[in-house]
Formats: sequence, structure tokens, C-alpha cells
Amino acid sequence: MAKPFTGLESAQLKLFEEHAPMEPVRAFVVPRPAVDVPAAPAAGVPGPALFRHPQASREIRLDDHLVAYALKRVRRRSIGFVVGMEGLSVNAPKWVGIADIELALREKARWILRKLHEQREREQRLQQKKVDWRDGTSIPFLGELVIVVIDPRATGAVLNTDAQALPGVPRLMLHVGLPQTAAPDQLRDAVQSWLQRQARRVFEERCRHFAQQLGVRYTRLSLSSAQTRWGSASADGSIRLNWRLIHFAMPTIDYVVAHELAHLRHMDHSPKFWDVVRSVVPDFEQRRSGLKDDVLPVFD
Repeated sequence: MAKPFTGLESAQLKLFEEHAPMEPVRAFVVPRPAVDVPAAPAAGVPGPALFRHPQASREIRLDDHLVAYALKRVRRRSIGFVVGMEGLSVNAPKWVGIADIELALREKARWILRKLHEQREREQRLQQKKVDWRDGTSIPFLGELVIVVIDPRATGAVLNTDAQALPGVPRLMLHVGLPQTAAPDQLRDAVQSWLQRQARRVFEERCRHFAQQLGVRYTRLSLSSAQTRWGSASADGSIRLNWRLIHFAMPTIDYVVAHELAHLRHMDHSPKFWDVVRSVVPDFEQRRSGLKDDVLPVFD
């Protein structure tokens, strides 16, 4: 997938920035004197656990949890903490002693342990959603599950919607024209290409629909692979929509499309802007909440 956008031009508005891979740096002013402070109990962190950063150089016990952290000496005036998928990183000035660093860690133990636990849970959820690219795997498409079938007789990828609907069994089957010996990455690329084609088809139709309702004219529609943004609109009429929206049901897609097209009337998030969105999607708050559901499969 393409890298996420790194900036936001003045004429462009982003819709959401979610699932940030790392917690922001927390600054902590070095205390004096260095005394031992017991760690506060960390609410929501079950049982003693081990959190180890792959570049860990030191470790500390916080409320019965062993935290091995990466310590980096930097030119700054305070101690900073970063909790990411790999674990805890500590950035500290060269002149700060280990005792002061450990005091700062104990002072922030509740926050550190909570964030480490959240990152571990997120990693587990991502592993559960990682697609096993093989015959019979399933992926979400327009709010429904689609069973992927390797079918050498098929040309390209063909969606079969005539399957018998049984309780608890997906009714959609995607026949992918590959040999049974196809490698997992071949199947992934074929399915992803099909999803992106469907995304462009669906998004173009919905953009035409809502542009007419809103009385606006967009100049170009392009697909995005951004990791932190569902859509964006530019003052020149360009609309960008994340192709991964194709996993969601139509009401959610319609909200994002209407949201971006409404920016062609108001390039801000003022009350007038939300009135424009509400004029075509009266229940947009409910539809927007669907974007926060962790439903996206992990392709890589």
C-alpha cells in the first residue's frame, strides 16, 4: 500500500486520522531529588506481564510488570516516552542519571502500562484480522463477507452472487482465475486489484449521485491508499477516497462521499458545512461511527 500523506495543504481537508501507529511523545521534566516512588496500580492491565522492546537496553519493574525499554540519549531538556507497537522507548538528556529516569517511569507507570497493554491488544487484533491468502479465505466487501475461490476456469476475478443463502454462510463468492498452485501473494494481488476496480466503480457512481444533490462539480476522483485518512477534498474540485472504504457497507461509503463533496461548498468543518452534509445524509453521525469499527482486514 502507498504511504500515508505526510502533510495537509491549506486547500485540502482530511476526514479522519485514526489508528495512529504510535503514541505521541510524553515529556516529563526531570525531578529533584531522585527518590524511589512506588508505582501506582495500573488499571486495566491484567496480571503480571512482560513488555520487551526489541532494542531494549534496560528494564524496570512497574507494578509487578517487567518493562524492558529502549533508552536513547538525546539533546533535549526533558525525558520523553514513546509507546509504540514495539514497546516503550525513552528519550533522555545525556546528563540525566538512571535513577531520575526510573523515577520518571514510576511516576508515569499507570499511563505507560495502560498504553503498552492497549498496543498489545491492538497487535493481537491485527493478527486475528490478517488474511490467510488461500482457497476459501474470506474478505469483507460492501459490508458482507466474500469467499475467495481459486478457479482456473475463471477469467480475471468474477463475483458470484447466486450462491444459496444459508444461515451463517456468506452468499458471495469471488472466483479468481489462478491455478491451484498460485502463491499467496499472487492471490492477494488479484483480489486487491479486483477490490480497487470495484471501489472506483462504486465511488464514481456515488460521487455523481451526491454531486447532483449538493449542486457541486468535482473535477477528478482518485483512489488513495492512505493509512490514516478516509478521504480528502481540494479547492480545485479534486476528490480522493481511500479504496479500503469498499470493505464497508454502502451507508458508510455514502457518508464519506457526501462529506468530501460538501467541502466543495465549505472548505472547513463549520456548522454550515455540517448542515450541508446533513441535508443529504441526515443520520451522518450514526454512519460516521461505523468508520471507527475495527473491521479492515490486514492484507500484508
